[in-house]
Amino acid sequence: MSEAVKNRFDFVLLFDVKDGNPNGDPDAGNLPRVDAESGHGLVTDVCLKRKVRNYVLFKEGDQSPYRIFIKEKGILNQAIQQAYDRLGINLDEPPRDAKDGTKRNKKGQGQGSEIDRARTFLCENYYDIRAFGAVLSTGANAGQVRGPVQLTFARSIDPVVAIEHTITRMAVTTEDEALEQGGDNRTMGRKSTIPYGLYRAFGFVSAPLAQQTGFNEDDLEVFWESLVNMFEHDRSAARGLMGTRKLIIFRHDSHLGNAPVQQLFETVMIKRKDDAKPARDFSDYEVTIAKDRMPEGVTLIERL
Repeated sequence: MSEAVKNRFDFVLLFDVKDGNPNGDPDAGNLPRVDAESGHGLVTDVCLKRKVRNYVLFKEGDQSPYRIFIKEKGILNQAIQQAYDRLGINLDEPPRDAKDGTKRNKKGQGQGSEIDRARTFLCENYYDIRAFGAVLSTGANAGQVRGPVQLTFARSIDPVVAIEHTITRMAVTTEDEALEQGGDNRTMGRKSTIPYGLYRAFGFVSAPLAQQTGFNEDDLEVFWESLVNMFEHDRSAARGLMGTRKLIIFRHDSHLGNAPVQQLFETVMIKRKDDAKPARDFSDYEVTIAKDRMPEGVTLIERL
């Protein structure tokens, strides 16, 4: 394993979607998420992290040290319990170390240094815990982890228009439905898309927190690779053409950083080439970086 990340990183992620729904809202009939006041499209940070997790699963096959803690159909308390089992800690017996107490305060739960050991074990074996952190205080209890990698909501550069489409399935679910339709056997439904949207998300990598979780240089490279490729294995009829367009990374020479993040993000400018017509492709935008305004001690890295 490589050393834990020692430098602060900030980044800008640009991705787009055409004739698709990048992140439906289940509380609104799965309509694309939109800022009600401005009309700009939104994609949650949770959605983006899910795609990173899925890519790491595909790439590494859920093997240590790249296992994924929060995954489809996962049972989190079982994973926490397995950490204690692997460490040989019986949570039904008094702690082995007297410093952790002479009796088990709550049967089935870790305490004292046992929690620290279980948390370290989970960080070492689960990529998403090392990267994003996790609440591990349920079940057997392994405390909490604050992750060094954080993402904001993604917001579209321009307002988007959500369009609802009526669709037809030439089949029904039950025989009763077929009888009601006299053999016509059709099911009507709806799906929602936006014609086009270019989205921008911001992200941050904290070196001090990376030291705490063990998030290392190899992990960081996997993360950059995931951001570039995460949409390539996330295709569906609902999401249309969706892909990463640019990943702009700011590497600080120090672990605490050499410039305020707002100063760095303001160097990335995105402008529509023709305001007279709606954008329908990435080529309708011009992305520029004011490299002459790059602060001392910050290195610009472009992926894509």
